[in-house]
Amino acid sequence: MAAAETAKNTVEQFTAASNVAFKEGVEKSLAAMNEMNTYSKKNLEAVVASATASAKGAEALGAQAMAFSKAVFDTQVSAAKSLAGAKSVQEVVELQTAFAKSALETYMSEFGKMTETVSSSVKESMKPLNERVTAAVEKFQAVR
Repeated sequence: MAAAETAKNTVEQFTAASNVAFKEGVEKSLAAMNEMNTYSKKNLEAVVASATASAKGAEALGAQAMAFSKAVFDTQVSAAKSLAGAKSVQEVVELQTAFAKSALETYMSEFGKMTETVSSSVKESMKPLNERVTAAVEKFQAVR
């Protein structure tokens, strides 16, 4: 009878310990899943913020390109009128040379501005993603 009682106590202790271990395992799993969900949500928010910044950058670049195109068109019309009113071949050459020089300088200046706009847009677009990568690296390093 004592052996049966001992076996019964052992089984009850084993069952209780198993239940506690299972419960703790489930709780840890749920906590990890909640943490993963929170992390995934933050990642999605970072992607949305990045896409929004990219769209704003593209919009700014498009507006800048349209303004430049309009200004170039106006300049070309003005240059064509000047060329049409030239009195001599020498004057045509001088006007064309001045126009070409001015057009090249304007183009180079605008190219620099557009490069700056693109660079700024890329930095703003990558900022939320970089923050999430940094958070992930810090999390993995903390686990080790």
